[in-house]
Amino acid sequence: MGKSKKQKHNRLSHGPYDKHHTKKGAPHLKNEAKASSQSQKRNVHQSPTIPFAPSDRILLIGEGDFSFAHTLYSHHECHSLVATCYDSASQLTEKYPQSATFIQDLENAAGEDEDVDIVIVYQVDATKLGKAGSSAGGGKAIKKGGFDRVIFNFPHVGGVTKDVNRQVRHNQELLVNFFKASIPLLAPNGTIVVTVFEGEPYSLWNIRDLARHVGLKVGRSFKFQADAYPGYKHARTLGNITGDGGWKGEDRDARTYIFERKDDGTTGTQPVKRKKGNGTSSDSDEDG
Repeated sequence: MGKSKKQKHNRLSHGPYDKHHTKKGAPHLKNEAKASSQSQKRNVHQSPTIPFAPSDRILLIGEGDFSFAHTLYSHHECHSLVATCYDSASQLTEKYPQSATFIQDLENAAGEDEDVDIVIVYQVDATKLGKAGSSAGGGKAIKKGGFDRVIFNFPHVGGVTKDVNRQVRHNQELLVNFFKASIPLLAPNGTIVVTVFEGEPYSLWNIRDLARHVGLKVGRSFKFQADAYPGYKHARTLGNITGDGGWKGEDRDARTYIFERKDDGTTGTQPVKRKKGNGTSSDSDEDG
């Protein structure tokens, strides 16, 4: 303690608050130390939280160019994936030409390694998952269920209307019906993971309330960090944006919510926190 006080004294006696301003220098130093402490905490809190484990059986809904599915396999070593998209194969290639490479890599991996179980399913409607007699339900790959994680990144109905209130209602309907369709597909202690942008109009969706009305609760939420998924690029619903005029979704603030069934007694597998820097990995953005 004595050594720490001496260091503070030396700093003050040689700083801009020397002699007549020594008394004003003390609070200045405290503020500076406080700011430094807050900066260190912010760096700690930036450690990304990963809401799944490599051993999880994962269902991905609404993949755009399949770059997220690709990074789950190639970077996070998830080997049990059912990755789906709303578009047909031809529509997908037209909207996202880069998707062909990602899908080929995933299919090659599944074909070459018996321990890799990756299935690509086209024309899957998020509101009809596993529905019998509907091709939009995804067929046997989805219907058999048993998923530890059902993940839907940045759900959106697309440009149905320019009216904000109607857009909000359409997206709320999408989420409610997605939740209802997903619940029967969950393994014991399985969770539904949804990531949405922060701010309006997304905050108007009231995603927590929507989930509560269908028997779900928020187990936790945290800041989505795109850099935790190398190679991932946010795909716009309408397709690639050419030129420099389009915004990049991966650069926008977004939040991930982990939804649990209210009747589950446990929270299941805890999300993985990636360590950075000094090895600390707390996340101040988490809430229950």
